[in-house]
Amino acid sequence: MATVTIRDETATGTPLEEFSLPGLPGSISARELVRLRVREEVARHNAAPATRFRGLVRPVDAETGLNGYRVGAARRVDWKRQADIAEAAFLRNGFLLLVGDRQIEDLSETIDLTVDPVVSFVKLVALVGG
Repeated sequence: MATVTIRDETATGTPLEEFSLPGLPGSISARELVRLRVREEVARHNAAPATRFRGLVRPVDAETGLNGYRVGAARRVDWKRQADIAEAAFLRNGFLLLVGDRQIEDLSETIDLTVDPVVSFVKLVALVGG
């Protein structure tokens, strides 16, 4: 079993958030890892619902805020729906997935967590007019 460190970073490499996911298999697909990451962050939010959701992708009907997404009244978030949104965002280049010194380009790629236990998610910001 492996423990992976999930790290959110800016495009310049500045760490924003970080948490660990223990008990994972030594090898996992990028898709499974993205879904596990989203499930964990949604579980943390749902354990103590708040008006702000801090996660990889914006929940439906939420507004983008400075430190996360405003979900209005504190409400629970559906992790499966969020995981589907995250997969779609990856396919649209909404974020990069970096493992060690390589970029994961396909959700079906296998990641060896025993070799590279730190996975970075880099959210990309859409440019105005481009």
